Amino acid sequence: MVAFRIDRHSGVATYQQLINQVKTALRLGVLQPGDQLPTARQVVEQTAVNPNTVLRAYRELEREGLVDPRPGKGTFVRRSLARPEAGAGSPLRAAFAAWLEQARAAGLQREDVLALVTDVLDGEAAREEEEQKK
Repeated sequence: MVAFRIDRHSGVATYQQLINQVKTALRLGVLQPGDQLPTARQVVEQTAVNPNTVLRAYRELEREGLVDPRPGKGTFVRRSLARPEAGAGSPLRAAFAAWLEQARAAGLQREDVLALVTDVLDGEAAREEEEQKK
């Protein structure tokens, strides 16, 4: 089951944080098809957010085809976003974990690592865009 965490200082809407956390759990294989999401009441108790916020996030996940609400039973995962290459025990994940250890040993903080990864991804996206224009 997913344990939601809300960062009230992130600038990201609460419902979007919930959506992002479910999608991350789906990508990492933490949530699998058939798994039940926490009820809105459980999320409210855990995070102290408005129930309508939770329901909005769940409706968006449903709209994207990721979950199915079942009246009286809960909300269940419809499909996974997991890729074996990102799963626990994969060589790519192990290589990234080793790189992360090096980054921490070099003194990089979480924000530094996120900025670096974002910069590299954005640079790659820009290169792909340029190639498509050719």
